[in-house]
Amino acid sequence: MIIRNARPWGAEPADIVIEGGRIAEIRAYDASAPAGADDVDGRGRLLLPSFSDVHVHLDSSRIGLPFRPHTGAPGVWGMMLNDRNNWRNTDVPHAEIVAGTLEQMIARGTTRVRTYAQVDVDCKLEKFDSVLAAKEKFRKHADVQIMTFPQAGILREAGTVEYLEESLKQGADVMGGIDPSQLDRDPVTHLDIVFGLAEKYQVEIDIHLHEPGALGVFSTELVLERTRALGMQGKVTMSHAYDLGSVSETVSRRLIEEFAELDIAMATVAPSTTGHLRLVDLVDAGVRVGLGEDGQRDYWSPYGNCDMLDRTWQLAFVNGFRRDDHIELALAVATMGGASIMSHASPRVAGVGDRPGLAAGDRADLVLVDGETPTSAVMDRGVDRTVIHDGRVVADGLEVVTL
Repeated sequence: MIIRNARPWGAEPADIVIEGGRIAEIRAYDASAPAGADDVDGRGRLLLPSFSDVHVHLDSSRIGLPFRPHTGAPGVWGMMLNDRNNWRNTDVPHAEIVAGTLEQMIARGTTRVRTYAQVDVDCKLEKFDSVLAAKEKFRKHADVQIMTFPQAGILREAGTVEYLEESLKQGADVMGGIDPSQLDRDPVTHLDIVFGLAEKYQVEIDIHLHEPGALGVFSTELVLERTRALGMQGKVTMSHAYDLGSVSETVSRRLIEEFAELDIAMATVAPSTTGHLRLVDLVDAGVRVGLGEDGQRDYWSPYGNCDMLDRTWQLAFVNGFRRDDHIELALAVATMGGASIMSHASPRVAGVGDRPGLAAGDRADLVLVDGETPTSAVMDRGVDRTVIHDGRVVADGLEVVTL
């Protein structure tokens, strides 16, 4: 397959040759060459790596359902109870909502997904099973990693650990943790369980951290300590962690250096806070950073629309980016940044000027989108999109293609 007349990262028009699911060659666009039956007409659109959503809660989505007023109480526990009290109250089966949300994400250009699946004594493995079914349904359209996630904590309700372990036996890809100090109030036991199960089932770890200031730094230091002691470099991600930059410049610099040393990745959802570690500092230090949409118009928040290009705009906005190279950095994080978290075979974003993912030999996970430049694409968020996964068109015109 040849993608004809496309502009990689906004460069001059090119023909991109795809062979065996990878980019084989990028050459100057030849308008006189006859088009093959399987070729894709780029029509002068931008060519970018496809998006990677590495922090999404498919299991709590309300995409496709009528809009409802927000009824959540403040705090993680209050929000969790709001979800628990309402998520079954729909006329649409849960598995259909989950699959429909994933389908819309793929249609808009996301072909790599790391999703949470809540596991607790209320839903047991019901939400996990819905996410697992969606992963199987769209296995030819996207790579999906499932994180077994103790949204209600690990220690507050007896029986939680057993359900978490059963989900790992059934194929969960990542072991999740959450606010070990603030929610479970026993960070040592919480992290012992998280790291213990991850080591037992040989999966990676993703810690969901909302804890503020010094408390968040304390929990993070415990994660750093275990990562180093257990030799789990490159297997841990910190999600949210949006207040780690609020304590002091010295602490921020030290944490970034340790993240780089231990190859601990960070997943951001572009929060409207000022205390996060600076994105430019993280990527310049070599830390793998990815982006996610978090909830999708769910019981936690009315935000989220399945469009990672929209969330890329938000990432640029909350970081105060105006320069083109900074806004393109946000795009690089939203595409290959997350890809490098899901697979170490994918190149990480190495700095402000780095634009990985579109070189010969790279995997052909791509998205064509209308726009004059990458920056204008982020600002305008056009809908003329064609999505390619493993060298095959999987969506076009915001509709998933049947494979």
